[in-house]
Order: sequence, then structure tokens, then C-alpha cells
Amino acid sequence: MGKVVTPQQAVSQISDNAVVTVSSSSGLGCPDLVLRALGERFETEGHPRNLTTLHPIAAGDMYGIKGVDHIARDGLLSRILAGSYPSGPSSMEMPEIWKMIVDNRIEAYNVPSGIMFDMHRDAAARKPGVFTQVGLETFVDPVREGCAMNERAAAAPIVHRHELAGDTWLHFPNIVPDVAIIRATTADETGNLTFEHEGATLGALDQAIAVRNHRGLVIAQVKRVTATGSLRPHDVHVPGHLVDLVVTDPDQKQTTGTGYDPAISGEIMRPWDSFSLAEHGIEKVIARRAAMELSQGQSANLGFGISANVPRILLEEGHAQAVTWAIEQGAVGGVPLTGFAFGCASNADAILPSPAQFTYFQGGGFDVSFLSFLEVDTDGNVNVSKLGKKPYLTAGCGGFVDITANARKIVFSGYFEAGARLELTPDALRVAQKGKFTKMVDTVEHVTFAGRRARARGQDVLYVTERCVMRLDDDGLVATEIMPGIEPEADIVQASEGRVRVCGNASRMPVSLLAEGPMGLML
Repeated sequence: MGKVVTPQQAVSQISDNAVVTVSSSSGLGCPDLVLRALGERFETEGHPRNLTTLHPIAAGDMYGIKGVDHIARDGLLSRILAGSYPSGPSSMEMPEIWKMIVDNRIEAYNVPSGIMFDMHRDAAARKPGVFTQVGLETFVDPVREGCAMNERAAAAPIVHRHELAGDTWLHFPNIVPDVAIIRATTADETGNLTFEHEGATLGALDQAIAVRNHRGLVIAQVKRVTATGSLRPHDVHVPGHLVDLVVTDPDQKQTTGTGYDPAISGEIMRPWDSFSLAEHGIEKVIARRAAMELSQGQSANLGFGISANVPRILLEEGHAQAVTWAIEQGAVGGVPLTGFAFGCASNADAILPSPAQFTYFQGGGFDVSFLSFLEVDTDGNVNVSKLGKKPYLTAGCGGFVDITANARKIVFSGYFEAGARLELTPDALRVAQKGKFTKMVDTVEHVTFAGRRARARGQDVLYVTERCVMRLDDDGLVATEIMPGIEPEADIVQASEGRVRVCGNASRMPVSLLAEGPMGLML
């Protein structure tokens, strides 16, 4: 048969015990039709069985693109390694993959996305696995969880510590993929792939090479097929000699909730005044203070959560192109998008492959990173990757660990307390009702960022909340700036149960942060 086949024909060639790598970022670039066919084949035939799947970034989400949930079935899936997992609010039903993890029915690991891409590159080149210092002293380190998400995973370690040339390194032995399931926009009849309608190319090329170099099977899902010879060579991102089978899905979505938007794929440029601004409120106030850490001409990384509002602050302040943003899915420049389109950017200068972007991140080439937090402890450790009581409220670490490992400067943003009632006026922010619990804790549930290690290595770290800006010193967290209207003793010291103290010469944060109109930010 030719390369263009049905989804059922494609997945019929996946064998029991295979290691399958999937290219996706939630709904972005998800080969959902092929994953659905794989799950349906198992329901009908009972095969393939005992698969291991690799997901550098999550496959699917909780909002209409099932992704990995198509194959989250006992007997079909036995082990999963993922940079992130589908996540959403507690009001929605827990995804099937999370049920398998929580019930200890599967070996499950949360591996930083950049390390996942490194694992593919090293497997492709037949190197002895990944040696890295990314993740030392975090949950990635075997002195803590070693990436394991449950007891079954903890009993089967995938990472080890080694001393080499006087330094400590983490070693991830090779996990060689047998099958790659990737996605593009167009394939020609010989399997050359172009990505003209995609918001990112992600890691499709590296995943295909890793599989091809070990004589495996590469399946590509595309929107359409064109004649051989009709694609420009410069447009081909994955060449046909790496692709075995092509499956068409003319209805594949660009991202969740978006069939196709040419601004997401960089085919058109949006007018700068067409972007929505951040809504006035507490999160905007926090993002404004974070934005004050920027300077003209910098390169900045951006994460999910409150921090995602920082580019919108620059738009409102008239600095749309003052900073070059870089996000882990590969976009460089432009305006990173929010909501379901997070991971994409409009008006980007370039869209790099994710593995190349992570090389840039792991080496700390950018000037500053804006990230969010779930909780912070007295050692400055940050947790964004685990909530034991409601696990699927977080997607896991994603690229967070790769980004923070060697970042020169990190600005973490989040709420000081959960569930507090706050009153915002043009000249003050007041705590009208105490929160349910503080996010400043004795010990975080999961160390996604190791505060003391960062301080010892000279990284510049700020923690920005609606009440204060904090830094880490020898004695713990100290508030160095106070929001107008906040009572330092009651709203910071007592609210944190004494875990945060106030600096004797703490300054007042600018009242302009609270304004409804532009704050007059100067870069």
C-alpha cells in the first residue's frame, strides 16, 4: 500500500510492548484522529498491549481534544513519561489518564519537557542517554521523587545521580521509541511534511529522526495531501524519507476551539490594536509589577498563569515590540496568546522547533523569565507541578524546570493567599476577608524550583504577589516592597503564619499599579 492510509491501517502496524512518542502541546498539533483509532483498535482487538508513551508536552486537553485519554486504558498503556498532562478545574471530571496515575494502575513520570526532547536526540544519535544538571535538587532529582508520580513509577527509576569531573549530574538512560505519531498540515504523496497552518512545529522532526534511526514506524496526521514535487524544499520541515504512513484529517483543529486562524500560524500579521488587553483586576496589578522588571531590548521567557498577562501590560503601555518573547512551543517575538491558544503567538518573528528553543532555555540565553507559582516555602522553593488533593488542577512541570535551571533572573507571580476577598481602589488594595489558606508554606508539596540552590548560584529571584514583593535571604522569605493599602503585620506576617517577615526599610509599591488606565510604565 502507499503511504496515504486510513487511521485504522496506520495503527494496525503498532505492535505490543512498543514505545510510542507523540508530538503535541495540549490541543496544539495534537494527532487526535490517530490516537482515537489506536484506542478503538484496542477496544476491538485487545491489541496493542503494554505500550509506553512519550509526550514531551501534553497530548490533548480537557476541553474537546481528548489526546492521551483515547489510549488511557488498562492493558493498552503500561507506562507514560510526559512533560505535562491534561489539566483543568475541579468542576470538571478527572481525565482518564489521571485516574490511572492516581490509582497506581500505570507507571507515570513527569519529566521536564526539554529533557524529554534531549532524550529523543540522544536516542537518535545512539549516545548513552542524557546527562544534565537541569532538575538538580528538584523533584526531578532521585534524592527526591526522581520524576515518579506514583508508587509504580518509584519502583522503576528512570533517572540516576552520577559524579563526573567533580560535578553532580543527572543521567536519564535511553528510552528508544519504536513509533512516532506526529502532525503537520500538508503531506505530499512521498510523505514530505509542511506545517503552514500550524502554530508550532514542536518536536516532530526530532521525534521522527529518533524513530527512523532505530528502524521504527513514523505516522503523520495531516489536513491534506498534495502531489509529489509540489512542496517548496524550504517549507518541508519533516522530509518524506522519515515518514512511513500518512493519515488525513481535514477537520483537525489548529488549537482547542480554533479551526484555523492564519495569525496563529504566522501567515498574516495582526494590527497591534487588535489584541485584547488584560482586564482590570488583581491579576493585572500583579502582572504590572512583574512587567516593571523588564528593560527595552531584552529577551524574555513567559509561562502560563498570571505571568501570561505581562505582554498585554506592555501592549497597553505602548511597548508592544520593546521585548522579544520566547515560549517553549517555539515562537519568538510577537505577542504570546492566552487561553486555549496558549503556546502560540501572533506576529512572531520566528517559530523555532521546540527542541532548539529548549537548548536556548537550558543554557540561560534569555534575560528574564516570568513564571507563576502554586505555593512557595521558607527556603524559596516553588511548587507548580503537584497538588495531591486535586492532581489534575496542574499540568505538571512542562518546561518550568528547564527554564529556571540557568535563568539569570526569574520573576514568580501569584496570590499570597487562596480565596481571600480583596478590595481594589485607585489608591489602595485592601484585604476585606482573610483567605482560606496561605500559599506561603513551611515545605512545598513538590519542589519544582529549588530556591536555595538558585541563590547559591547567584540567580536573581523575585516573588511578586498582590500584597508584596519578596526575596529570599539567609533567614527565609522577606518582603521588600509593600502594596498601598496592605497592613504589613496583619496581611503579610500573620497571614503567612510568620513565614514571611517584612524588611525594615521596605518600600511602597507604586500606586500607579492600581490605576484603571495605563500606569505610565517606562522601559
